[in-house]
Amino acid sequence: MLKNCLILIAAFIAVSCSRPSKPATHTGHLDSIAHEYVKLGLSIGRYDGDFVDAYYGPDSLRPAKTDTSQFPKEAFLRKIAGLKKALTEFSSQTENDTAARRARWMSAQLTAFQRRVHIFSGTFVPFDAESKALFDAVAPVHEEQHFRELITRLDALLPGKGPIPNRYQALANRFLIPKDKIDTVFRAAITEARKRTMVHYTLPAGEDFRLEYVEDKPWSGYNWYKGNYKSVIQINVSQPIYIERAIDLACHEGYPGHHVYNALLEKNLFRDKGWTEISLYPLFSPQSLIAEGSANYGISMAFPGNEQQEFCKKVLIPLAGLDTAQIGVYFEALAIRSALNYARNEVARGMLDRGMSDKEAKRWLTDYCLLPEKGATDYLRFIRKYRSYVINYNYGQDIVKKYIESQDGGTDPDKRWKLFEQLLSNESKAGDLLNQ
Repeated sequence: MLKNCLILIAAFIAVSCSRPSKPATHTGHLDSIAHEYVKLGLSIGRYDGDFVDAYYGPDSLRPAKTDTSQFPKEAFLRKIAGLKKALTEFSSQTENDTAARRARWMSAQLTAFQRRVHIFSGTFVPFDAESKALFDAVAPVHEEQHFRELITRLDALLPGKGPIPNRYQALANRFLIPKDKIDTVFRAAITEARKRTMVHYTLPAGEDFRLEYVEDKPWSGYNWYKGNYKSVIQINVSQPIYIERAIDLACHEGYPGHHVYNALLEKNLFRDKGWTEISLYPLFSPQSLIAEGSANYGISMAFPGNEQQEFCKKVLIPLAGLDTAQIGVYFEALAIRSALNYARNEVARGMLDRGMSDKEAKRWLTDYCLLPEKGATDYLRFIRKYRSYVINYNYGQDIVKKYIESQDGGTDPDKRWKLFEQLLSNESKAGDLLNQ
């Protein structure tokens, strides 16, 4: 009997040793790649100060301090290629759909790493090729006639006579928040946005933000996510801030926008599942299209239909000490102005692809985007710094909107919030949403 048992054990060992191992199909191998992905991103960030927007992972993955006077472009590109190859091999061998999707997401992020390394080194491709590599999307092209037609609609709506940008600005100035009221108005808007979000979501315990006011930035607001469910939200007060922007920025930077997005990713993927790659947020990557698109769509999530106008009229305008007269006309004009935002893409495309002059760029920004002189100047700074990133706001929002509402989230508010939460809690890119 003992002899038979020994024979069976020996046979089992022989069979086991003859079977080929499959480390590439094991999620532990994917976790190892994720660690290398994070280490690579943090290393690039030591040279490119705009590369890493947030990191809340292990300190052990941070690179040692080294000389950064020479950018090791070729070494970075070889490392990127090696990790992409490993991810492709993993995807082809694994039978785990979740792991395969995770690998594809990291691979798309690495494609963006590759393009950003080239940009940082001064090597460029056309605008659409750049946005595809960085953000997994190519925004539609609109000819100038498209914007002229929208301006014609605005012409019929705006009171007074004269140039349309001047008439729009005269109307908007009625709702300019006085500087000494900005903090009061913003805190009221954020409190309301948070309250509306918390009706639908249970956020991690201890989530919070700090509100700061800054000057001389190319953007109007920014969320700096610090990890452990904490954010710093900065508002640029050197730009004029109109009443609707209080809600826009409260939702976009806070609830249910960037702060909620980052907190849910940290809780659901990094803390609960141990997916190290999500602890690194590379700014120039497909993750940003989802981040910016969902943050903009989040405004209408929290304040659907006419509710933004009503909250401004009943709460924010009185807090700002402004008159509510013409608020209806103003919000009708804002709806047209929102459609005009695609002109920003054409300005960026023109500047990067065709050498559009500053004079011509400012004409587009004032005539079609209806920006005042200060706003137009700041937006030129934004384009020079962030390049094709501009598509993430308008086209990103449209991609998210179409995705949510095509999943039967257009008429059922509860389902819309649930779909939105799922989007904010998973690794997604534009291609995933467009292919639904």
